[in-house]
Amino acid sequence: MRAVSDHPVNPKIMSSSLEACHCQTNGDSNPVICNLCLAFKVETQLPALVIFGPNNSHMCDDQSGGLEVILMVMFALMSVAAITLLVLFVTGEPGTTTDAGSTEAFVPQCPTIPLAERVDCYPDAGASKEQCEKRGCCWRPLDERNVPWCFFPNNHGYTVESVEKPNDYEMTAKLKRMDSPSLFGADIKELSFHAEMQTNNRLRFKIFDAHKPRFEVPHEHGTHNLYGHYPFFLCLEDASGKSFGVFLMNSNAMEVTLQPAPAVTYRTIGGVLDFYILFGDTPEQVVQEFLELIGRPVIPPYWSLGFQLSRWDYGSLSEVKKTVERNRAVDLPYDIQYTDIDYMEDKKDFTDPAVATSKRLGNAPYESYDRGTLKNAWVTESDGTTPLLGEVWPGETVFPDYTSQNCIDWWVDEYERFSREIKHDALWIDMNEVANFKKGSNKGCAVNDLNYPPYTPKILDEVMYSKTLCMDAKQAWGNHYDVHSLYGYSMVLATEKALQRVFGGNRTLMLTRSSFPGVGKYSGHWLGDNAANWNDIKWAIPGMLEFGLFGVPYIGADICGFFDDSSEELCRRWMQVGAFYPFSRNHNAQGYRPQDPAVFGPDSTLVASSKHYLQIRYTLLPYLYTLFYKAHTTGETVVRPVMHEFFSDSNTWTVDRQFLWGKHLLITPVLDQGADRVRAYVPDALWYDYETMEQLAHRRTHVDMYLPADKLGLHIRGGAILPTQRPNVTTTYSRRNPMGLIVALDDNNQAAGELFWDDGDSRDTVKTGNHIHYKFSAMDGVLTMQVTHAGYRDPNNLKFENINILGVPHPPTSVSVTHVNTRTLRNSTSPLPNSKIQYNGAKKVLFLQDLSMTVGETYLVKWEVLMEEYQRFDCHPEEDANETKCKARGCIWKPSYMERVPWCFYPEDYGYIVTTATNTSSGMTVDISQNKKYRNIGRPGSPDIDKLRVEIRYHSRDMLQFKIWDPATDRYEVPVPLTVPATPETDESKRLYKVLITNNPFGIQVIRKSTEKVIWDSSLPGFTFSDMFIQVSTRLASKYVYGFGETEHPTYKHNLNYHTWGMFSKDQPPGYKKNCYGVHPFYMGLESTADAHGVLLLNSNAMDVTFQPTPAITYRTLGGILDFYMVLGPTPEMVVQEYTALIGRPVLPAYWSLGFQLCRYGYANDQEIADLYRDMRAAGIPYDVQYADIDYMDRQLNFVLDPEFKNLPTLVDNMREEGMRFIFILDPAISGNETVYYPAFVRGEAADVFIKWPKDLSDEIVWGKVWPDYPNVTVDENLDWDSQVVLYRAYTAFPDFFRNTTATWWRQEIQDFYDNITKFDGLWIDMNEPASFVHGTVGEKCLGDPLLENPPYMPPLDSKERGLNHKTLCMNSEQILSDGKRVRHYDVHNLYGWSHTKPTYEPGQTYVGFLIRLNMRCVFAGCSWVPSIHTHATTTASYNERQDPVAWDAPFAKASKDVLNIRYTLLPYLYTLMFEAHTKGTTVVRPLLHEFTNDKNTWEINRQFLWGPALLITAALDLGVSHVDGYVPDARWYDYHTARDIGLRRQTLSMPTPLDHINLHIRGGFILPWQKPENNTYYSRKNPLGLIVALSDGGTAQGSFFWDDGEGIDTVEKKQYLLTTFKAQSKKLSNQVVDNGLAAADRLILGVVKVWGAGSVKITGVTLTDEAGTPHELILHHNTETEELIVDATSKSVYVDRPFTITWRTSA
Repeated sequence: MRAVSDHPVNPKIMSSSLEACHCQTNGDSNPVICNLCLAFKVETQLPALVIFGPNNSHMCDDQSGGLEVILMVMFALMSVAAITLLVLFVTGEPGTTTDAGSTEAFVPQCPTIPLAERVDCYPDAGASKEQCEKRGCCWRPLDERNVPWCFFPNNHGYTVESVEKPNDYEMTAKLKRMDSPSLFGADIKELSFHAEMQTNNRLRFKIFDAHKPRFEVPHEHGTHNLYGHYPFFLCLEDASGKSFGVFLMNSNAMEVTLQPAPAVTYRTIGGVLDFYILFGDTPEQVVQEFLELIGRPVIPPYWSLGFQLSRWDYGSLSEVKKTVERNRAVDLPYDIQYTDIDYMEDKKDFTDPAVATSKRLGNAPYESYDRGTLKNAWVTESDGTTPLLGEVWPGETVFPDYTSQNCIDWWVDEYERFSREIKHDALWIDMNEVANFKKGSNKGCAVNDLNYPPYTPKILDEVMYSKTLCMDAKQAWGNHYDVHSLYGYSMVLATEKALQRVFGGNRTLMLTRSSFPGVGKYSGHWLGDNAANWNDIKWAIPGMLEFGLFGVPYIGADICGFFDDSSEELCRRWMQVGAFYPFSRNHNAQGYRPQDPAVFGPDSTLVASSKHYLQIRYTLLPYLYTLFYKAHTTGETVVRPVMHEFFSDSNTWTVDRQFLWGKHLLITPVLDQGADRVRAYVPDALWYDYETMEQLAHRRTHVDMYLPADKLGLHIRGGAILPTQRPNVTTTYSRRNPMGLIVALDDNNQAAGELFWDDGDSRDTVKTGNHIHYKFSAMDGVLTMQVTHAGYRDPNNLKFENINILGVPHPPTSVSVTHVNTRTLRNSTSPLPNSKIQYNGAKKVLFLQDLSMTVGETYLVKWEVLMEEYQRFDCHPEEDANETKCKARGCIWKPSYMERVPWCFYPEDYGYIVTTATNTSSGMTVDISQNKKYRNIGRPGSPDIDKLRVEIRYHSRDMLQFKIWDPATDRYEVPVPLTVPATPETDESKRLYKVLITNNPFGIQVIRKSTEKVIWDSSLPGFTFSDMFIQVSTRLASKYVYGFGETEHPTYKHNLNYHTWGMFSKDQPPGYKKNCYGVHPFYMGLESTADAHGVLLLNSNAMDVTFQPTPAITYRTLGGILDFYMVLGPTPEMVVQEYTALIGRPVLPAYWSLGFQLCRYGYANDQEIADLYRDMRAAGIPYDVQYADIDYMDRQLNFVLDPEFKNLPTLVDNMREEGMRFIFILDPAISGNETVYYPAFVRGEAADVFIKWPKDLSDEIVWGKVWPDYPNVTVDENLDWDSQVVLYRAYTAFPDFFRNTTATWWRQEIQDFYDNITKFDGLWIDMNEPASFVHGTVGEKCLGDPLLENPPYMPPLDSKERGLNHKTLCMNSEQILSDGKRVRHYDVHNLYGWSHTKPTYEPGQTYVGFLIRLNMRCVFAGCSWVPSIHTHATTTASYNERQDPVAWDAPFAKASKDVLNIRYTLLPYLYTLMFEAHTKGTTVVRPLLHEFTNDKNTWEINRQFLWGPALLITAALDLGVSHVDGYVPDARWYDYHTARDIGLRRQTLSMPTPLDHINLHIRGGFILPWQKPENNTYYSRKNPLGLIVALSDGGTAQGSFFWDDGEGIDTVEKKQYLLTTFKAQSKKLSNQVVDNGLAAADRLILGVVKVWGAGSVKITGVTLTDEAGTPHELILHHNTETEELIVDATSKSVYVDRPFTITWRTSA
């Protein structure tokens, strides 16, 4: 709690300040001119000056300077058209002029002036025609008294005698009074005018006596007031928001008159006219400009924003205690308790300005008075010596002169003494207008022009010294006449010095009753002695809004009223609105009933309502505190008129019964007795009810808002982010509580806000930097909590705990929190578990709880939410959807104008329902049945299956399987063997996942336990299981999905905007959305937390997958069952490892197969191949493998050599002797039309290896046509392709490679080819989709069920209108599995290439005796175990020009040689990567995201790739480019070509890429083995092993090296290899042999070692120490510029399969 002491105040004196006004421009004026469109009228006394110009005068001159134009418009000093009159009255007889020698009578010029523009010539009492004419004015009475009857003529005023412009920003003028009667005498004949444009938005002009100095306000800012004096108004020009403000720096008594012109008339009785015109594009900008001028407000201490209780005369200390205790007992939030003057002895107050002259009790001296007297601290009488005596609360008093330094010193000293006696927290200074219970003084006031001026403004009693001091009293700043309105201001300045002395570095609160522009820099204010009535509760809001304009945001009214007894209803309503006064204090006067909340009873509606809204206030105190920070730093208003934010809406211009906190919180109180409905205005924005969090349905309209007894209207503006804190009964406790945010999304799903936070007590924390500042923004589902300044650490270790996001249209699919570490630049992202996420669909609010985000740190909170349309799942994926067809399927038809969104979609509960479920430690078994609510989907020939079984198996900690099938029918299942653990993982604590089942609709949810992230959720509508159409959808963990194939994907990461990809093996070259040779129904999902998982659907039927932005995926397959396998990673590399462990690790290829290879479809004869080989050798281009396509075959017959290639076997032998390798192509199709013995067909037919029809249809082979030609024909190449197929292509049979007999037959044919025709090193198997040049069979008449060829649903395949048999076999063809089971080609078509691999691979092992290379075109999951290279596209076609390296010019050949030399140099590294893939399942070609998963910039990169973890390849992939943009991940990188550290990371780099250059970078921290390149690998393998040691930032590196004979079978399994690791640290490189079964012939010695990043300090020596400990000094080359160290150890003959170390030394 806080204590504040003072005493009650006098009855209120109404403020003479101005409210905001509105004006309009006339025509399309210059923007500068139109900033002041108001016809300006000013009248002053002493001198009396009248300036006015009709608002229809249009003085825009485009050639004038800004300053000049503004002045012309405002005053039209040089324009007759403006009819501007400047009138100076001189002493003389009324009705006559007073110029010397002139006796002619004054004749007023009284044209017809619009009534709204008459300026009152007789504002004082007693106007009559006679008196008016004596003043030389015009008399025209009316039937309305509000319009002046006596008004100024055109010939009253001043004329401009001369004008000077010393520069573009200043103007001066000499003004002379026109001959005219005087109004009050003592007129000044000559005036000076000075104007300057002080800033772009501030004009100052001043009119003063040309010859004699007059009083000017001594404001501390060089500019400079009921209780206060604020001669400032703001004018909104029009709906554009352009506004201006006018400030008259004058402290004399004055009055202002507003009239309809619109115009304002000032009448002041002293000083000078010192005007400031402030321009802004909005009202807020005008206020900011004004506060820039007078001083921006102080940030109050945090505790002062708490609720406060006070009253005048508690009667006793025990009553104060009772008040505190009863309010504490009801848990009312409340921070400050006041005592009024009742705490003082004899009301001898030390905080009121008046100081008693009497003795203290017991006749003790009143030392404060005595010390002040000694200091001459008092205001004196007109003699300047005698202290002026008056009477206030203690009796006879003197009045401190706070404009005197002596008085300030006395005041500071007295307050310091007082503070030592009574501990308190704040100071309330009162009665400082200055108030006096006597009129003027105990002696009265002398009769003179100061006490009785010729004109008295409309003030209290219309007597200048009423309830205050005589105007001729003296102060240090001048006569009290001039400085009276500055008394409170001067007291504030003195009190600020006293508070600084007492509180030092701590902030405190000052509350003043009297004020003047500038007090807000130090003090708050309250609206004075109001009364407990319904008028004053209303009046408080305009009062607060005005003080917001005046720069005093710490403002409020006495809640429940000061005078009179408050009713419960009035006090309840006042407590509600008062909870949102910036200064929130309940205060009442002596003699009235107590009105603190608890006095109404602990169970009263008032207490409940008060607590409720004060708890909201305390919840929002961080927001309110931030508003005060904004006021302090930029001048923004805290309590804000609705018009300031919605100026373009004229309905807001008069709203003063509602107000805003800042931009974002709209308060609508009940201000009328008995009302429970308020006619409230809802501005043009999206608004949320603070209490219900629901969106308001209305905007830009008046509404009848229902607000029962315990409610007020409280609404958050869309676009707001409000910082909050869990409330408590005081701010001391609440500041220890967790913080939070309310994010209210606007129409664009965006929001913004900020937070200022410091210790709440210390002074100048903005200046010293001891604070935290946040900028909050929400956009596109990402909340950014950006710390812009972190100069304070809260001792309470505060956390952001809860975030409520309003306006979230749908439940999030995921939420993640990223901690942005600005010190290490390493971010950490964590998914938010479901337990911390709640979503209210009815209110569309997302609640995030228990976040524990440290205040002072930067965070990103991301939620994935999609619109309703994105939650739709397509019920009619076929192209011809319409409403009738849609509804016939039991689905919903609703058009959408969003691109690709389905119009026909499933109801939410469409699918299956759980009937029984059984859980075990190793999995679940669930029976499900179709939801009978909906009809059959309506695909003829594919009836839905009603009852299904689901089995979920927990295979291991990181792998599970879920399988769905028909338990009543034996359906086809994929016969590909998978490797699953022999026993399941039954220990739940070890599993990375948990599985949940949803009942209606049935679905499976897989949740990653570490993050609570749902990574599979099929509880979605649309699950269908029919005979020939199975569909299931699942939500994805994020939008980052990779995989599925084989097709041409434009990007590595899939586009989820409703893209569908078909999967069905076809003879289809790569093309967009054209599925080609293989099928891989596997994807990897990357979660928002950077965890990864993989999903395999083990189903070989034709299928497609559809991605949608939900994010979700829908599988549709045409048969089989659903058999899913999921691996949990959690890293992308681990996903691949786990997946390959399941389907089979990749084979270790022969070393030579990593060399460069040449192939062409279209070699004319063997000589062409021989010539190519010769030219490549001559050019010195590395080259290991030569191919022969079907050109080598006689009529494209497998295993038959064409006569044009009769010398090919000899060429192959010669090439192999020189270390080369040769690969031949084989197709599966075997010609059946041969006229001579063709062993392949004859033996195959005898062994019954060819695919046939089912026996119930026919016993014939299913004939196709492929490449083989009929015998004895000449092909006419000029015919079209289809004609050639009909006329020349032979019937071909397709081996059924599933059969055991087929494998035997195929092995024999290969063996015969190798033994009897030609040797080879590898085989290339092609056309094994299987491809056929006819559709289905010869004649294209497929037997059996036509639905198999044209199923009820067709995936989006090329030429799908032709059916599934397009370019392949009939789907009803029969194949026989190895176990004898007969299956339809319909089911196993996609497995044909898979079945082709093993019988092709095995002959090399069995008969050839070394590892052959197998290239294949058609693949399926599980093919990787054979030593195969999959060809993604066809080779160079015969009709194309040659494209081998020597087919071009010499520069091309050289560029090819150079880049291939790099490849061959790095083959030891590539071979080691292949070994790791074979043994661990790691990737070789690697996406950047696999290595830099925490860097989301890498998640979409697909134009760069890695070799393993360490070699970054950035290739030129566009025509004509000379530079390529490449991303440099967060690591140290060395340019491969220069060995230099590129010095960049985590940014995109533009890299030069001339035609002969590819950008390669080595990652620091890795060691890469290498060898000197040669013409082929046979020779390069004999060279010493080199090492590239690329040091990390810490000077370390590591790597490994695998080596074997390069071609032996199963060398890894037989341990016939070398595996060694390398490590560099502290200038030392060493190796460690892990496995060494290497044959002696394959051993390598250590060669050249390159150390990159070795430093710029000269290296003086390098020592190689061998296994025996023998040191060998090596010759070194150290480039201190590139920091590359090179040493050659070749001469030392140290084998790399033995331990060694290399150390290097520097001179430092």
